[in-house]
Amino acid sequence: MKKSIGFFFCFLLIPFLLNAQNSLLIKTDEGRDIINKNIYGHFAEHLGRCIYGGIWVGKDSQIPNTRGLRNDVLEALKEMSVPVIRWPGGCFADTYHWKDGIGPAEKRPKFVNTNWGGVVEDNSFGTHEFLDFCELIGAEPYININVGSGTVQEAREWVEYINSDNESPMANLRRQNGREKPWNVKYWGIGNETWGCGGHMSPEFNVDIFKKFATFCPGKFKILSGGTSDDLNWTEVSMKNILTGRGAHLMQGYSYHYYTICHDWSKKGSAVNFDESEWFSTMKKTWWVDENLKQHTDIMDKYDPEKKVALLADEYGNWFDVEPGENPSFLYQQNTLRDAVTAALYLNIFNNHCDRVRMANIAQTVNVLQAVLLTKDNEIVKTPTYYVFKMFKPHQDAVMLPFDLTSADYTSGTEKIKALSVSASKDKTGKIHISIANLDPVNQQEISCTIQGADIKKVSGEIITAEKMNALNDFGKGEEVNIKTFEDVTLKNGKLTAKLPAKSVVMLMIE
Repeated sequence: MKKSIGFFFCFLLIPFLLNAQNSLLIKTDEGRDIINKNIYGHFAEHLGRCIYGGIWVGKDSQIPNTRGLRNDVLEALKEMSVPVIRWPGGCFADTYHWKDGIGPAEKRPKFVNTNWGGVVEDNSFGTHEFLDFCELIGAEPYININVGSGTVQEAREWVEYINSDNESPMANLRRQNGREKPWNVKYWGIGNETWGCGGHMSPEFNVDIFKKFATFCPGKFKILSGGTSDDLNWTEVSMKNILTGRGAHLMQGYSYHYYTICHDWSKKGSAVNFDESEWFSTMKKTWWVDENLKQHTDIMDKYDPEKKVALLADEYGNWFDVEPGENPSFLYQQNTLRDAVTAALYLNIFNNHCDRVRMANIAQTVNVLQAVLLTKDNEIVKTPTYYVFKMFKPHQDAVMLPFDLTSADYTSGTEKIKALSVSASKDKTGKIHISIANLDPVNQQEISCTIQGADIKKVSGEIITAEKMNALNDFGKGEEVNIKTFEDVTLKNGKLTAKLPAKSVVMLMIE
């Protein structure tokens, strides 16, 4: 009988023992690095309905627009405080010739988009339209130069056209096309995925091509195309050959791409119809980015200990199978609570690597892959991922706060990952923000949090969650996933305790 009673009480203690595993110490007095606002950037490629129908509808469209740009998209992106947009690709960049996209729209030549579905590109959205778009939403432009099928002269003239205030042929051509003042674009990518669609180059050849283009393109911030995420040799060769050789001053950024896929590239998995094993796989593969960034930054630190060269995760996100009935080349996928949780996981990881990661661009802005917005005719949907970016706005340009986290495990079969992902920051007013994602889709996680070096007087919170792990927002229906007030947090004797629902993203605001 005594053994039975003992077993019974041990059984009752299990939930408390599990909760006791979650503790967080925020070191407010040790913050040094800034979370660059550009970590919250986006990517807009001429792919599917990202540009045409997504961002651009044309000046004659019955859909409300400003100079051809959809008003609903403009307003949604301004509300989200998008800091930077990468354009025109992606693989598309290496087939794009910028002079085809300037001047009167009716005189612009058409061509076939061979990368994405063989559709006809009419060039109605070009340099002026993109830079107008960036100005309207308050974002900095990041332009990817055509290295694959372009020339150094073409690239140099594009930079001159956009940035020169002199009396020069390209600056005067810009003035003829209606723009007197230069745009002063800072960020220039020299090629895209040169290991693959950008030319199938070796890292050594890519370095030489980069140096050649960068020498003649007077952009302020030039970005070298990195290798695949698991190609550490590409990073080694690039950093060594540039920073220890001639032209070390030419590179300010190094591009990093990573996509989370549920299974493999031949079967990426459904964006909507998935089970918990697929949920776990998605979380585990996203968590790997934390380890992978450390591998790349260790190499970069060897050649650049002062961290002058930024790592730019300028393509990342979830990549699932296209929705049934959609053009397979348009990469249109729905967006669920799973995407919201992985977006939070990605952003927490980038925040915590902000000493080296100083830009990230989720793929892609509208209607493609892990989009923050979906459009159909005159309708718009703000996806679960959208609300994570909106919730995380306070981290932009705030001081990253180091922390110690003890997290319970989220287990699936014989595999396990940490159940909780965290990042923390202090803004210019002194407010502290802690973002926490509970990756476990079944179990609540209770966490105790100590704020070292701060006198806490008030705490409030917001939450993103839903009843179903595949909850989504769709056209013509009420939102299933958005931001709500989080009330399950208490403050006692200077310590916070929060009960985090399963499959949730929480932001705590501390004053």
